[in-house]
Amino acid sequence: MTTNPHSMRADGWSLDDRNPEQIKRWLPAWELLYRYYFRVQTSGWENVPAKGPALFVGSHNGGLAAPDMHMMLYDWFRHFGVERPAYGLMHPHMWTINPPLAREAVAMGAVRAHPRMAIAALQRGASVLVYPGGAQDVFRPYSQRDRIYLAGRKGFIKLALRENVPIVPVISHGAHDTLMVLADIYPLMKQLHQWGMPWLYGLDPQVFPIYLGLPWGLGFGPLPNIPLPVRIHTRVCEPIRFASYGREAAGDRDYVNACYDRVANQMQRDLDRTIETVASGVS
Repeated sequence: MTTNPHSMRADGWSLDDRNPEQIKRWLPAWELLYRYYFRVQTSGWENVPAKGPALFVGSHNGGLAAPDMHMMLYDWFRHFGVERPAYGLMHPHMWTINPPLAREAVAMGAVRAHPRMAIAALQRGASVLVYPGGAQDVFRPYSQRDRIYLAGRKGFIKLALRENVPIVPVISHGAHDTLMVLADIYPLMKQLHQWGMPWLYGLDPQVFPIYLGLPWGLGFGPLPNIPLPVRIHTRVCEPIRFASYGREAAGDRDYVNACYDRVANQMQRDLDRTIETVASGVS
């Protein structure tokens, strides 16, 4: 469905603001980045369910640019076209930090990171992409580049259980080299904020990285960045289906924790195998 631009809310609270024609206009630029800048190597797309919704869960890298996330979305369009809907959950802070960029992301399929929007998309039969680790994941220190980090957030597990959909992990390797995070000094910055120092953007992103990257050289804080041209490897992993679904399962804390551990552990195993494959030179 092509949306009338004059009727767009573009605030992330409507599924109908996704605009396939706008996506088509961006595809040539994404293809250049995909083929020549990041030289993406991808695998596992046969693991995407042939029909019905799924919850795609990822751990991403590379600062606010998050190039592996964008390349994963481009691969979705390459494999399934722009008409098969997939929505990405985007942090509400983006509408404050960069409203024009947020509106453009909405046309690509971004919606507010809120259970209401995720449920609406899944019940419409669309798939949903979520990165539970958020800013803490995308800015995790370079020393943790080979670790899956979901920040202990289990809302995505409850969502999958309630809506009876499989979880499809998506992982990447290489994108962390596009921005090298040296350290996270969030505790210090939080203390300074308590002493009266105004917070960046008036927000609390729960992370304050020091990093090496473009265009700042040595950067401080969760600022926009230009990713370095590093090869990225992405993989869609085998779907995870749990033994029990429904509201009762989603309300069982021990069961939710066990499901979370299963997802995190499987993602780590798949990332480890991907790293081994890349190191061995097997494409």
